[in-house]
Amino acid sequence: MRAFASRWWPRTLRGRLSLVALTTATILMVILTVAFNTVVRRHLQHQADDELRTRAAAVAATVVTDGSRVRVLETPGEELLDTNAWIYSGDRLLEKPSSATADGPLTGAAARLVARGGRHCVTAHGHDEVRLCSRPVPGGKGAAVVTALDLSPYRGSADTMLFASLALDAAMLACTYALTRLAVGRALRPVRSMTEHATRWSAIASPERFGSVTRPTELAQLGGSLDALLDRIRALLRHERQLTRELSHELRNPLARIIAELDWWGARPRSDADTEATHAAIADAALSMRTICDTLLDEARDSAATAPGTADVLPVLGRLVDRLVDRLDPAKKGVEVVVTARDARLSAGVPDALLERIVSPLLDNAVRHARTRVEILARAQPGGVRVEVRDDGPGVPASFVAQLFQPGRRADPGDGHGGAGLGLPLARRLARSAGGEVDHDGRCTSGATFVVTLPVG
Repeated sequence: MRAFASRWWPRTLRGRLSLVALTTATILMVILTVAFNTVVRRHLQHQADDELRTRAAAVAATVVTDGSRVRVLETPGEELLDTNAWIYSGDRLLEKPSSATADGPLTGAAARLVARGGRHCVTAHGHDEVRLCSRPVPGGKGAAVVTALDLSPYRGSADTMLFASLALDAAMLACTYALTRLAVGRALRPVRSMTEHATRWSAIASPERFGSVTRPTELAQLGGSLDALLDRIRALLRHERQLTRELSHELRNPLARIIAELDWWGARPRSDADTEATHAAIADAALSMRTICDTLLDEARDSAATAPGTADVLPVLGRLVDRLVDRLDPAKKGVEVVVTARDARLSAGVPDALLERIVSPLLDNAVRHARTRVEILARAQPGGVRVEVRDDGPGVPASFVAQLFQPGRRADPGDGHGGAGLGLPLARRLARSAGGEVDHDGRCTSGATFVVTLPVG
């Protein structure tokens, strides 16, 4: 049964809406047709009963009661009055139609009506349907008149009305189906247009959007949702292209270094010291490549979906400092790292892991350039949390401030550390993904100060 229904159920929205409209109209037409024809048949029966009562009154006017005797007067038009009329005196039949027999079914039905007394009507079903009505003769001492009427003309009219209403229903249903398909087709025309545009846009990467065209409210809302989805897809594609460019750009230098070292080493026989130096250079370049890949891939994963959450700022900063102290270079063992907070219960509206990833590059950068001290200052500000990372190093050259957050840029590429120039851009991207910001505070005259602002937790 389900397979049968699935086979005949339309696959298009236009066909389904048209079928639903046709089914609804059919049910409504059936109800109206049944009600209409029921009313028509009752009305025709009332007309037949009125005609019979009129005839019975006319016949009753010819019946005269004289004492205990009941007789029928001879009047002009007697043949018309006698047609389909029975006259009784009590249970005695005085007159009957010439076409009826004394023991026929119509005479028997008339006798039963008279026996019931009063005014009654009944339908006798035989070869033809005949309607009979009885009427007592006023002052007739049990005298009664029964008239009969063939219902065939009335039934014919009722059947004609039934067939006419069925034909009208069929025409109405056909028009309903055709008009519904036409109306639904016109209503869905903007949807087809949107589909064609979306296909074309995906092929040519057009910046056009659905919201640029005036549409009905429902389609405008759908277009707005699709526009937002297209914007997100476009942003993801831009992010992917940017990640690819950054990977290729950042990996080119260490890869070129590896190739150069191998070419230099293979150009002529080398001593063990030269071989060891070459191996060290290659290992350092490979480590740099791994650091670059890990940094960019972590940033891509974290910026793709920022999970909601809150972080207690001081414990997170404390863990960062502890880990940093454990892995400090010997040359930086004398650098003091201090965490200062004005509020012990400071909370940021980001997860712990995200707060670590935002502050960690800034802290690494500060320790790398600090002479003796790095200070982390955390405090609340209106609507958010502010974390400052300060160092007492040489600071950021004025000529490099504009390039500070550009991926792969370093103020001094020959400073001897293996950074890839991605830490600060990574911190800013992650902060912005959480509704915050990372910036450089150029007002500080000694060292460098980076400021992280995040929403309050």
